[in-house]
Parts: sequence; C-alpha cells; structure tokens
Amino acid sequence: MNVAYRKMLGTGNRILVVDQRAGEASPPSPERLRELGANATGPGFDQLMWVSAAGDPAYAASYRVFNADGSEVQQCGNGVRCVASLLASEAGHDQAFTLLSPAGPVEARVEDALVTVSMGCPEFDPPRIPFLAERRQDRYALDVDGVDYDVCAVSMGNPHCVLQVDDVATAPIDELGPKIERHERFPEGANVGFVRVTGRDSIDLRVFERGVGETAACGTGACAAVVTYQQLGLLDTDVDVRLPGGQVVVSWRGGSEPVWLSGNAEWVSEGFIDL
Repeated sequence: MNVAYRKMLGTGNRILVVDQRAGEASPPSPERLRELGANATGPGFDQLMWVSAAGDPAYAASYRVFNADGSEVQQCGNGVRCVASLLASEAGHDQAFTLLSPAGPVEARVEDALVTVSMGCPEFDPPRIPFLAERRQDRYALDVDGVDYDVCAVSMGNPHCVLQVDDVATAPIDELGPKIERHERFPEGANVGFVRVTGRDSIDLRVFERGVGETAACGTGACAAVVTYQQLGLLDTDVDVRLPGGQVVVSWRGGSEPVWLSGNAEWVSEGFIDL
C-alpha cells in the first residue's frame, strides 16, 4: 500500500508527516520505519508524525510519533508544529485548534509563518520522568565512566537529561550523548541536551535525541533546557533558544502552566511511501 507524505523542517528537524485522517492504513513496522528513516533507503527523517482522525470534535486531529530507529515516543515539539502548519494550510488562513497527542491535548496557534504549540506542564518528579533517584532535586550527580556530571532531569512528555557546558561547539556530544541516552538511571532512555546559558533570555543548545542521535533541533529538548534552568533561577520567562537548525522561543510562567514553543515549519517535498 502506498500512502502520501509531506516532508517538512521544524527548525531544521526533518519531519515526515503522513496524513491518514481519511485513510485506513496502519503505521509501518519498526523495520520499515528504519528503512524509511534512512536517506539511503527512504525519504529520510528524524521523526515521522502519523496523523489520524481524533474521533472527538474537540480535536482537529490526533497523532503518533515515531523515531528513525523505529521506536514510538510520546511527543515531538518540532513535529507537532509541522502538523499544525499543515492543517492550517488547508484552511488558507491563520488558525487556532487543539490536537490530541499520546502525551495529552496540545493547543496550536498558526500566525503567518510562526507556529506556537503548548507542550504541557514539565514533570520533575523522578518516577514520572522516569529517572532513578531517591528524591527530587534541582540537580543530580550522574556517574558516567567514573566521572560525575552535574545534570538536570525532566519530562516534557519524554525524558530529558540537561547539562551545562562552556561551549556547545566543543561539547563531547558524540561521546557523552549515547552513554547518557542509555544510562541505567534512565530506564526508558533519555534525550540529552548540552546547554550554554548566554543571558537571562537566551541559550545555545545541541541535543542528542533518544533513538535518533544528534539532530539539527529538538522542540521538547528546547523546552526541557529552558524549564530546568528557569528552576535554577538562571533564565527569565521567555527565552530564545539557538539550535544548529535555527531558533525557537520557549515561554513558561512556572507552576502548573503549560510550556509554549514557537518557531517555523517549512515545506520541503512530498511523495509516497510503500508500507
């Protein structure tokens, strides 16, 4: 069976959107997802967003998220912005609507080229991340090969580990990223963010994504980096996040308020994939 896709970029993150709101296809198997995600055997993507009818008029659509390694995850900030942009383009004008994700409802606003989505409330309680710790702390000592790294842990619908570096350009991402991603204290793995705080309202960030490796951008990673360093008193409410693929804005008022992620979503190409 062939199904149509649209390939998009969310701040440099390669997103494949498959719209099956009126279709009957099921998502590809993990093996097929790995083939499709690789540039040599498919259109290539970091995440595939499988869009379906929500079955509830309160939601414009529902979606599932698959990584290039075939795994399914709960959330993808840049991916949902691409989905929202695609849905708004059908109407031909700016829109506001709600989507249903595996992590819960997501509000979306599309204004010109700017797409803003609510990413829910961050979860710092270790069992809910999940992260193995006796109690909640702002920072944790994480032993990697006998060296203790000062890290923060949070869930933005998926688990994140965030650590501060002097320079993101020289951070040991290829060496340290995979070791923290699969660290025993993260039972479900972790996305790993390497952060340099450059001001009260700006950070530099690179992310080693769980099941993908380093990507040009990570929406939930941007949210995770901002909220953890807001908790430490290092950042203000609205923060510019500079990633290799571009820039996003993360806003959080704290407490039980949702985190808001704003950025662009660009069309790249379209075609069909064989399931």
